[in-house]
Parts: sequence; structure tokens; C-alpha cells
Amino acid sequence: MEVQVGDLVERVSYKRDLLFRVTELREEHTGKIAILFGEEFRLVADAPIEDLVTVNQREYKQRAKEEKDKLDRTYRLFQQDYRLVRQRNEYYSTGGYATDINYFQMPGKVLHLDGDPLYLRKCLDLYEKIGVPVQGVHCKEADMPERVGELLNQFQPDILVITGHDSYAKTKGKMNDLQAYRNSRHFVQAVREARKKYPSLDHLVIFAGACQSHFEALIRAGANFASSPSRINIHALDPVYVVAKISFTSFVERVNVWDIVRNTITGERGLGGVETKGILRTGLPFQYYEE
Repeated sequence: MEVQVGDLVERVSYKRDLLFRVTELREEHTGKIAILFGEEFRLVADAPIEDLVTVNQREYKQRAKEEKDKLDRTYRLFQQDYRLVRQRNEYYSTGGYATDINYFQMPGKVLHLDGDPLYLRKCLDLYEKIGVPVQGVHCKEADMPERVGELLNQFQPDILVITGHDSYAKTKGKMNDLQAYRNSRHFVQAVREARKKYPSLDHLVIFAGACQSHFEALIRAGANFASSPSRINIHALDPVYVVAKISFTSFVERVNVWDIVRNTITGERGLGGVETKGILRTGLPFQYYEE
């Protein structure tokens, strides 16, 4: 059966390692090629039609189950960390449990710019599940540098996520050449534009990058956290776990980079950054009034 737009496929030449969705078919002088967006990883690629094999429903359900198991495991690890942080905050807020005063917490607000509307929806669902206040905006990667300033003015976030699709092509240049990346240069410029408004790494925490992105350029541009140190693929939900850790860490504490990346799906080969202050603020007393 011929490959169609919307099909779920795998690449034979890559030993069917990743699941992709066909988003476009093009006629090239070498033949018909498909533009592919990663179904689970933030990767955009192209491949000859003859290199693709469609994934049937049985295979897809098996992969979906494995993916859910992986996500559930990561979520449980995050919840364990969050409970420890909450217990520590409760201890300090009540003077070592000396008073019985109800308190409230104000986690950091997130503005999430995403080049993929499907990934954005998945991320927003996870933010809601974790309890992070967020505004999500679908924005093409090339448009992010132009739009990030107005969006920062509009939403006034504590944390900015700049992500979408990316990839490195060694045929286009060496790893230190931004032009060898599909969208890293757009992410870099968006970070620079954001830093014109918020120069301090503590006044606006920034995560930037996607699969195989130019990690060093993003950090130099002013990102607190970025992908991908080893130029590997990162999972679609990894940015959420990174910034959620910052959002729920007290502003009087600093978060060690290893503490942030160790419980992500991809790990330290795909994510990295610099030591960063938390954002959470605790207040009291908390009073509940019935409406």
C-alpha cells in the first residue's frame, strides 16, 4: 500500500527505531520523498518513500503501551521529588510544624511556545496534570524571534519554553555550524530577543531547543536549559519536566542541573543547563470561603 499523508511510518534504514507521522509528500529529482514529524520525539526528517514502512494498528497499540509505561514511570519519579519539596516547604512555612496555619503556594507561570500543535496539546495536558500554571501558543519556529517579545509583554511569565522540531544534518556542516540545523538558529534568535527584555537568568528562566538542537549556541544566547548536548533526540514532554521542577522549587533555593535532568525521559545526554534559582513562593494564611 502506498504511503499517504497522515500515515504512521518507520524508516527501514534506521532499523525502525522511531515512529513518525507523514506530514507532506514531495516530488524531487531523485524521486518522491516524505516529510516526517516524530510521533514521540521532537524530530523532523525526510526520507525516500521506498525507505518507509507503515505501522499497523497492532504495532501502534504495542508502541503506545510501551510509551505510556515510560511516561508513567517518569511521572512517578517527578511526583516523588515534588512531595519532598512540598514537605520541606511545609516544614519551613509552619516554623518546623510549630504552628497549625494553612499556607498557599504560588508556582512559577510558564509561557510555552511550540512549533508543533499536537506536541503543544500533549504538553499542556501534562502541565495541567502536574499543576503548573501555563499559557501555550502554537508558533512556527521561524516566527518565534519576531513574536516572542509581544507574547512576553502579554503573558508576563516567570518561565519561557521555546521548542518545536529541529534536526542536525552533517551534510550541511559541522556540529558547531548553526546553518547545519533545521531550526536551532530560530531558537537562538528567539532566546536573544527574550534576553533583551529580561537580561537576568533569574528574572526569566528559559528552556530552548528540540531534537538534536545546538546546545552550546542556545546556552550562549541566554537559555538556562537547552537541548541537546549529545545531539540526540529529546522526548516531546521533556521540556515540561524541566520547567516544572523550577516552577515548584522555592525562590530561596537553587536547583542543581543534575537534579533537573536525571528524572527526565531523555536524561543528561539530551538536556543540560546552568544552575538556576527556583520560583515558587509560599504565603499564609490561607482561608477558604464558600462561593
